[in-house]
Amino acid sequence: MRNEIAFCYLHLLLNCNYKNMKKKLIIVGLVFAAFGFTKMNAQINFGEKALGAVQKGVAGFTLSNTDAAALSKEAVRKLDSVNEVAGPNDGYTLRLNRVFGKHTAGEGYTLNYKVYKVKEVNAFATADGSVRVYSGLMDIMDDNELLAVIGHEIGHVANNDSRDAMRAVYQKEALIDGVSSQSTKVAAVTDSQLGKIGSALIDSKHSRKQESEADLFSYNFLKKNGYNVNAEESAFRILAKMSEGAEASFIDRMMSSHPDSKKRADDAKLRAEKDGLYKPYVQQKIVNTVPVATKATTTKKATTTKKTTTKKK
Repeated sequence: MRNEIAFCYLHLLLNCNYKNMKKKLIIVGLVFAAFGFTKMNAQINFGEKALGAVQKGVAGFTLSNTDAAALSKEAVRKLDSVNEVAGPNDGYTLRLNRVFGKHTAGEGYTLNYKVYKVKEVNAFATADGSVRVYSGLMDIMDDNELLAVIGHEIGHVANNDSRDAMRAVYQKEALIDGVSSQSTKVAAVTDSQLGKIGSALIDSKHSRKQESEADLFSYNFLKKNGYNVNAEESAFRILAKMSEGAEASFIDRMMSSHPDSKKRADDAKLRAEKDGLYKPYVQQKIVNTVPVATKATTTKKATTTKKTTTKKK
């Protein structure tokens, strides 16, 4: 109906004399603009040509490392607020600090770690250096295997893959919410948008090349720091096995952008063989509880504090 009305206006104007043509054309422009604006607001439907122009603008959008880090930090803050984060004295936190406490910085990046008490098997890292590990992953992998998986995530940060992921997510959310794709500046985002961006970051897909390079980074990370490089193969074997079991649907979704887990395990084995370091890996005991010694020390400290306070009275 709108198109028919607009066509009538155009038809009338074409039959007018040239003297009034310029004035009338301005009106036509306003008519089309009005109908186009109404339709866009109602459906956010740009049409093929307009969408092509928007996509072209997005392609030219550049997100700096600083912008990516700032957005990531806020998005992770939002994720931390909606997930159960293991406390400082929680067994999961103590284990993660013990395993990764000395690996908080590298060339061009600084890391911070937290555990989400979620049964899912996952871990992710963002452009600001935030590393979040799910307790479900810590329940099935020993320290060395955990080092291999998180080393992979650190690889994404070091290789700027996490920045590229944020760039893609920001562009998508900016378009959804009507932010100009032509802008060269990062617009302020709402709390709701941060939630969307955070969720999208967890599910973000890196290219297979990026995943392979992150695997190599993990292997070199283990080798450089004197860890058992064969744990990388073992970690991928675990994921491959899970993809055949009850957890298949989740693992398949989580690993959809990654190379096949069996192939990744085979590649890790080949790297170790090439370096003369290969030996079938035997998983070590997994402990996510607070050590008994730590519990005793904490209890003793609390008792001493109580006595001191009572004595003052």
